[in-house]
Amino acid sequence: MPAHEGNDVVIVGGGHNGLVAAAYLARAGRSVLVLERLGSTGGAAVSTRPFAGVDARLSRYSYLVSLLPRKIVRDLSLDFRVRGRTVSSYTPVERDGRPTGLLVGGGERRTREAFARLTGSDREYEAWQRFYGMTGQVAQQVFPTLTEPLPTREELRARIDDEEAWRVLFEEPVGVAVEENFADDLVRGVVLTDALIGTFADAHDPSLRQNRCFLYHVIGGGTGAWDVPVGGMGALTDAIAAAARAAGAVIATGHEAVRIETDGRAAEVTYRTADGEGVAAARHVLVNASPQELAHLTGDEPPTPAEGAQLKVNMLLKRLPRLRDASVDPREAFSGTFHVAEGYEQLATAHAQAASGELPTAPPSEIYCHSLTDPSILGQDLVEQGYQTLTLFGLHTPARLFERDNDAVRAELLKSTLAQLEAHLAEPLADCLATDTDGRPCIEAKTPLDLERDLRLPGGNIFHRDLAFPYAQEGTGRWGVETRHANVLLCGAGAVRGGGVSGVPGHNAAMAVLEGGDD
Repeated sequence: MPAHEGNDVVIVGGGHNGLVAAAYLARAGRSVLVLERLGSTGGAAVSTRPFAGVDARLSRYSYLVSLLPRKIVRDLSLDFRVRGRTVSSYTPVERDGRPTGLLVGGGERRTREAFARLTGSDREYEAWQRFYGMTGQVAQQVFPTLTEPLPTREELRARIDDEEAWRVLFEEPVGVAVEENFADDLVRGVVLTDALIGTFADAHDPSLRQNRCFLYHVIGGGTGAWDVPVGGMGALTDAIAAAARAAGAVIATGHEAVRIETDGRAAEVTYRTADGEGVAAARHVLVNASPQELAHLTGDEPPTPAEGAQLKVNMLLKRLPRLRDASVDPREAFSGTFHVAEGYEQLATAHAQAASGELPTAPPSEIYCHSLTDPSILGQDLVEQGYQTLTLFGLHTPARLFERDNDAVRAELLKSTLAQLEAHLAEPLADCLATDTDGRPCIEAKTPLDLERDLRLPGGNIFHRDLAFPYAQEGTGRWGVETRHANVLLCGAGAVRGGGVSGVPGHNAAMAVLEGGDD
């Protein structure tokens, strides 16, 4: 294999963060080589056609956008758009023997009436407004800092300038604030879910990992809104890859990095292809992979193993199912986040059962329909026939539960998860599922172990490791991407301020390189 000599930067991994770094550095005049193990770029932020013979291009793994700064879109002139969702969420429940639910969205009047209809007064709605007014103020102050050098803890605290908000989000388990502010179990559960996406924790976990997860879910874009990527998530990574190539970056797919050697000023990356091994020399190496993979490549001691805790299910339906709660249109209920078995006590019970080594008897999950907001991911014939997608994200299913038999446990969990959904439907979900050209139902499920196998996410953790508060801590460096090797940077989700589809670690790693000039 020929050696790739004379690169300013070699980037290991062609996920969206690595591509962001490549685009910034190439636009700044650096020679950039991206080595991607798979046959295509994108990592977890891709669109695929998972069902044989069906023209439905789904966001297979990651699926919504909140943490991507508009600054990155503008800086890189990306041809990429998102669309907002008019409905934030719908949560079905049975009370007093009748099906009902909480619809959040569609205007202040409708939301206030929905709260009053569920809870019997305006108290919970007013508490909701106060609580999210507070998080909105925090978001406005914190989100812009994600693409700046890391502030200190005290600098961020001063910037937020709200001691109550600081206590709620940064110092006490978020469960304290949920219980202080809200009385209704269902409302409490809806609030708490943002603290548990991909994070296996209880509301009162003393580690505050749930607080960190909650913070990143409410600061996106300075508003906390979660938007739909037009064209699917692959549209974003395709746009970033196009920007990187247009600026001169070379993207080599089918190239698996197997070793990094560095003296702190120059580095060599050994890679493997179908034809053999080769070496790429560079002054800087950026690793768009997990901290575990970084340690493997450099020969360093790996960090504590990570563990994912989610079930991801993709479905294609001939039509949306009718709901037992006839007061809400399924097109509204599924356009936002449809919460299933996510009452506050249900979440606590599910966590306790999973922590004891058992599958939750009522697995919590949340669902949304991409195609209601953006039908472009479906072929025109499917659109005309009324087909719709459903994306389900299950909570409190840590990787350890699947180790005895991944296939069997996946099937068992999928069955019980869908049963929780069907308890709120007026017809069987199976009657609504589309079939592929082989006559199989259009549904696929991915466990943490599947994600580890397919994408090399450690333990299937979608954040690569526990999220960190977005301020400087011992050993984090100026940008939160530094490693113990001066010219090797971590530009993946495991960087400080990583996690989610944001491009932030890629931006910050590029800024760290550019700040160093020709050193």
